[in-house]
Amino acid sequence: MTTTFASTRVNARFDAEPSRGLWLVKWVLLIPHLVVLSLLWLAFTVLTVIAFFAILFTGRYPRSLFEFNLGVLRWTWRVWFYGYGGLATDRYPPFSLGPEPDYPATLDIPCPERLSRGLVLVKWWLLALPHYVVAGFFVGGGFVLWRFGGGLVTVLVLIAGVVLLFTGRYPRGIFDLVLGMNRWVFRVGAYAALMTDEYPPFRMDLGPADPAGPAERPEPDGAGSGATPRGWTAGRVVGVVAGVLLLVTGFGAVAGGGTLLWADTGYRDSAGYVSLPAEEFTDTGYALRFDVDDVIHLNGGWFDGANWLGDVRVRVVGSDTAPLFVGIARTADVARYLDAVPHGRFDGRNTRMMFQAMRFTMMRPPAAPAEQGVWAASTSGAVPLTLTWTPQPGSWSLVVMNADASRGLRADVDFGATVPALRPLWITLLAAGGVLLAGGTVLVAVTARARTRGRATP
Repeated sequence: MTTTFASTRVNARFDAEPSRGLWLVKWVLLIPHLVVLSLLWLAFTVLTVIAFFAILFTGRYPRSLFEFNLGVLRWTWRVWFYGYGGLATDRYPPFSLGPEPDYPATLDIPCPERLSRGLVLVKWWLLALPHYVVAGFFVGGGFVLWRFGGGLVTVLVLIAGVVLLFTGRYPRGIFDLVLGMNRWVFRVGAYAALMTDEYPPFRMDLGPADPAGPAERPEPDGAGSGATPRGWTAGRVVGVVAGVLLLVTGFGAVAGGGTLLWADTGYRDSAGYVSLPAEEFTDTGYALRFDVDDVIHLNGGWFDGANWLGDVRVRVVGSDTAPLFVGIARTADVARYLDAVPHGRFDGRNTRMMFQAMRFTMMRPPAAPAEQGVWAASTSGAVPLTLTWTPQPGSWSLVVMNADASRGLRADVDFGATVPALRPLWITLLAAGGVLLAGGTVLVAVTARARTRGRATP
């Protein structure tokens, strides 16, 4: 029978018997690594997307990006082995993307000379799906290598920690089993990250030593020209991470600006109001009440809704009931007017919230709304009805009810506003996002580019 070797090689060893109790506080010691790894994994994700397109169009994984992502996997494996994916060493993991061969946990993936351009489209989701199920069972919470989830690996390692605490010895059987599961997970990680075309074997290779890989490994790009890639220095790593943060922020700004542009052009009518389609509201009580605070705060400060919302328009475009009344007043005045009056209240998502806003011993019908002197703006009559209002600081409420204060109503209502700040906001977001994307692209390209240094040829 022929044995298939995996090119992703994950190894680990005991340097010495771990401390009995140190594992109880390792979660604190790992915090600096987790902070750094959160940034590195963000960069890993973005660089993998870049590598996806590079492989798709050229059939090659850019070597500098490969080295960076391999370094993130190595760093993750060392932290995971030190922490609650192994607990099998007390040697604190180095802050390094390099191979660190002296550390008890090592990981290596040979850089492929060529990768399949078609396979890159399906291997990271469709082909890897069966392995995701297994890996999720092993590490828990889905396949996120650096996350300390609650999978089988963590359960077994914690059992080993308890045994270590009371006996001073780490169960070697658990160590071998945990190494096999971790090896499976990292092989899947390398395949899903497009770093190899070799499909991970459905095989658990137990023990500290990974089966030997192929005898001949591809030489680095440029080896024949007497040059070798320069290592990832701290400055280059910081540069790539900073560039990725600029790219992510820029993408968010462009996405937000594009959404606002779509709203400004797609939902602004000829009168200059941005409005949503009318929605139907019904109630068996006497009134529909909408508190403006459920939608926007108008209480001043730098985020003063009255400044950027502009003029507000309320339109009632359909109704089966009597002539309607529409009015806006301060919330306190509306609350007094509708006190003990059955009515429906709706929140900012137009999700009906039936407040039986009444005292059951004191239910009463309301007085005619037009006779109240509390309205800052109001209109009444047959539909369609249009009410415009310039927002003022404070708490305000909109009331829709039958003009004769009779019970039971249905109204089709749409809300709109001029939103004068919308256009400068999306212009600013698109411009800022473009600058951030350009800056991030340049920074990543400059710092991730594989620099070379001379190498003596034999």
